[in-house]
Amino acid sequence: MAGRASAQAALDTRRSILEETADLASVEGLDTISIGRLASALGMSKSGVIGQFGSKENLQLAVVEYVQQRFTELVWAPVAHHEPGLVRLRALCRSWVHYAVNPPYPGGCAMEQMIFDFDGRPGPVRDLLAGGTARWRKTLRREISTAIDAGDLPQDLDPDQAAFALKAIASGITPSHQMEAGAPIHTWALTAMNAVLGLPPQG
Repeated sequence: MAGRASAQAALDTRRSILEETADLASVEGLDTISIGRLASALGMSKSGVIGQFGSKENLQLAVVEYVQQRFTELVWAPVAHHEPGLVRLRALCRSWVHYAVNPPYPGGCAMEQMIFDFDGRPGPVRDLLAGGTARWRKTLRREISTAIDAGDLPQDLDPDQAAFALKAIASGITPSHQMEAGAPIHTWALTAMNAVLGLPPQG
């Protein structure tokens, strides 16, 4: 029992570090966060923080994986049970916009912040972020293609172009929401996504 408790405590500590790092990264950027800053925020020693991961880069990679997994849990998981194609695509867009307007991090979407930080910096962190972006675009393309094949979307709609446009719209939702208080960003974003898909403004 003691071994199980110790293992669970280590997992809880690891998750606390990941949560705190993701929160700080959403505000200040992942690469600016020092181990000392994290240790102070968590009430831990520097060795206690870094000992969970081995290096700062390993911590960064673990945070990227944590944020990617949380995105999947909050955006994709709630709609995965829907019928593939237009039904699930529309539900996915609504879920995605809701996430972007109500991000689970204090500074906004931690994923987008990290992409902005690392998109021009070669290395393992960028590669992991790029892999997640590619998988998400593949998911979007699949749902769009299924809807096209079913006759629910225009036959001349380019799935790759549409997936790119949806991602571009989503990337601007959180900063627009934070900078334009009171503006109907949620409605505007869904209207823009529907326009990309050749759909009526509502629905």
